[in-house]
Amino acid sequence: MPAARVVFAEDDRSAVADAVVEILADGMLTLGPRTERFETAFASVHEVPHAIAVNSGTAALEIALRIAGVADREVVVPANTFYATAAAVLHTGGRPVFADVEAATFALSAATVEAALTPATAAVLLVHIGGLITPEVDAIRQLCDDRGIPLIEDAAHAHGCTYDGRFAGSFGLAGAFSFYATKVTTSGEGGMLVTSSDRLRDEARVYRDQGKGSFNANHHVREGYSWRLSEVHAAIGEIHLRRLKEFIETRREVADRYTAALADLPGLVPLVEPPGCRSNFYKYVVLLPEGVDRARFKRETAERFGVRLPGEVYDLPLHHQPVLAEYADGPLPVAEDICARHICLPVHSDMRDDEVDQVLTALSAVHTDLIG
Repeated sequence: MPAARVVFAEDDRSAVADAVVEILADGMLTLGPRTERFETAFASVHEVPHAIAVNSGTAALEIALRIAGVADREVVVPANTFYATAAAVLHTGGRPVFADVEAATFALSAATVEAALTPATAAVLLVHIGGLITPEVDAIRQLCDDRGIPLIEDAAHAHGCTYDGRFAGSFGLAGAFSFYATKVTTSGEGGMLVTSSDRLRDEARVYRDQGKGSFNANHHVREGYSWRLSEVHAAIGEIHLRRLKEFIETRREVADRYTAALADLPGLVPLVEPPGCRSNFYKYVVLLPEGVDRARFKRETAERFGVRLPGEVYDLPLHHQPVLAEYADGPLPVAEDICARHICLPVHSDMRDDEVDQVLTALSAVHTDLIG
């Protein structure tokens, strides 16, 4: 069983093929009607006024940070996130300040954010790990509002996720989504910036197209970049987005089975949804007991049962990444602990019952051998 599986039904593949033919025939290969349709559909699904398509989730983050004005200032970043979250800060001339996270959510809390704030703080980046939106989101937003600091959401994992009925991307100044190939819905490569701000929408459109004041003009008013999404990628993304609801339902059914089975495997502790949170289960996270050899656990599920566990979220915290060493400032014990001893179980958007059975058989056997 693969760690991840990209799911395109036969009729979706046919729809993409037809769209590519149409795009090549009309010759509008970028920033055309397909991009607009994708943006409109994504904004509608997430109940936000504006969505701006770009070529990666990292680009969406960088644009939001540029508009927030973080150059030569600090940005609070959770230690437990992907490199791109911090890289976006660096690319905008900011300085990442790493904050610890809560073990129950793998996310920032109001307390860990407050501990990282300084007079130089220009923004806070809240990451929704694995599709889980922390119940601390409102407290974090209030803390930011009280300090006059914009909150930006890294929602790369959180397509269709909600807390208290509100969608990821709607809690802060802006939310950044990724459509990398492994995401719940994908465009192959791509990203989306969502916001309720008319100003941010207009600025983002300028930044994504080399900072040009208008599409057909050669005057540049911002230090933008080539962050456009091609019409082909937009077509793939818009077609795949139609499946988001059913993909989430399938993944939630898989997660329910995992959670029920783990109750009988002492020592394996799942990252459960807090009250009010509805996850897409982009990742199903399980904490191993202290002292268990994670590499051996994963090797045995793969070699003995053909179950390959997907990558962690994440195995090395940012303040331990060699390229970010100069920004490290002391230990962050919770992030270090959860990064060192969690695994993720396979969750596919078309996962079958027999595949779930295969995973649970592997977990039970390896649990018996390594944990007892």
